[in-house]
Amino acid sequence: MIEEYRIGIEEEYFIVDGETKGTLRHMPTAFMAKAREALGERVSGEMLQSQIEVMTRPHDSAAEARGELQGLRRILGGVAADFDLAFLAAGTHPTASWQGGKKTPTRRYDGLMHDLQMLGERNLLCGLHVHVELPDPDTRIDVMRRILPFLPVFVALSTSSPFWESKRTGLMGYRLAAYDELPRTGLPELFESARDYQDYIDALVAARAIRDSSYVWWTIRPSQKHPTLELRAPDSCTRVEDSAAIAALYRAVARHLVRNPKVNAGIDAVDRAIAVENKWRAQRYGIHGSFVDRDSKQAIPVALAVETLIDRVAEDAQALGSRQELEHVRTILGGGTSADVQIAIYQEAEHRTGNRGEALRAVTSWLAHTSAQ
Repeated sequence: MIEEYRIGIEEEYFIVDGETKGTLRHMPTAFMAKAREALGERVSGEMLQSQIEVMTRPHDSAAEARGELQGLRRILGGVAADFDLAFLAAGTHPTASWQGGKKTPTRRYDGLMHDLQMLGERNLLCGLHVHVELPDPDTRIDVMRRILPFLPVFVALSTSSPFWESKRTGLMGYRLAAYDELPRTGLPELFESARDYQDYIDALVAARAIRDSSYVWWTIRPSQKHPTLELRAPDSCTRVEDSAAIAALYRAVARHLVRNPKVNAGIDAVDRAIAVENKWRAQRYGIHGSFVDRDSKQAIPVALAVETLIDRVAEDAQALGSRQELEHVRTILGGGTSADVQIAIYQEAEHRTGNRGEALRAVTSWLAHTSAQ
C-alpha cells in the first residue's frame, strides 16, 4: 500500500450527437439518469449542459486507475449509444460554437454564470484533472510551489485543442488560452505555507469574492474535498493511455519532490515568470517547441525537457509501480499528441476532398471513435 501517493483521475468530455458529432445544447435528462444509474457518483454534469465529467476512485496503482478510467469510458460510451449520442475527449470541440450553450441548472452554476457572465458561456472546454494524495497541508503547498517549473511539460504532452469554432487556432493547446480568461486561473502564486494559502482563501471568502476554495481554478491547486494536490493543467486526452501516462508522470514528480526537498527549493519570481512563458510555449507548440532554461540561458527542446524529467523520476515511478505508464510518455513524444493527430487528419481530408467541413467531420469522427476505446 502506498496510501500517501494514491491517485485519482477526472476527465471532462463533450456529449455529442451520435451521427453529426455536434455538441448538444440540452443534456437529455434520460441519458444523464441512465449514466448515473450505471456509474453512480463517478459521473457528474458540468457547468454547460454539453459536457460531462467522470472520475475514478482513489487507487494505489496507476494501472488500476487506467483500467477503471477505460471502463468508465466504455460504460459511458455504451449508455450514450443507447440514446444515439457519443462523447469526445478533447480540450476543445473542433466545430462547436460557444454561443447558445445552456448552463446546467444548479445553484452553484447559477452563481458562477452570474459572476462570470460571457466568460462562463465561453467555457466550452474540457480538461484532465489528476489528484495525488498528500495528507499534510504544508506538503501540498510546498509541492505546489516547487512543481511550477515542470507544469509546462504536462501542458505540452496533453495538447488536444488545436481547433476552436471550426478554425485552426495555430495553437496545439488553445483550451488554456480560453480558460485563462477566467479569474483565478493560470499558475498559482509562490505561497510559502498552508497558512499563507489559507489566508488568501479566507480573505476572498470574507470579501464574498468566492464561496470557498473550489472557486480557485489554477493549473494546480489543493483540493477542497480531498487531501490531494490536483493537477488541472492538461487538456482532456483523447487516448486513455495518454491520460494514464500523464497521471503517472505527475504522481512520480510529486513523490520525487516530497522525497527531495532541495529540488526547486529556491524557486523565485524569475522562475515563476519563466514557467508562465514556458506554459505559453507549450500551448503554442505542444511537444514540438522549446522551453526557456534559466540556468543555461538557452532554449531547450520540449522533448529533451520531457526525457530529462522522466530520467529524474524513474526511481519514483519504479517505487510506485508505474514504469509502464511512464514509458508511454515516450510514445506520446514519438507519435504525437491528440492535437498532432487531429491536425494530420484535417490536412489529409482537406487535401483529399478540398472541403473544410468534410475535413472537420473527419476530425470529430476520429475523436469520437478513439475516445470510447
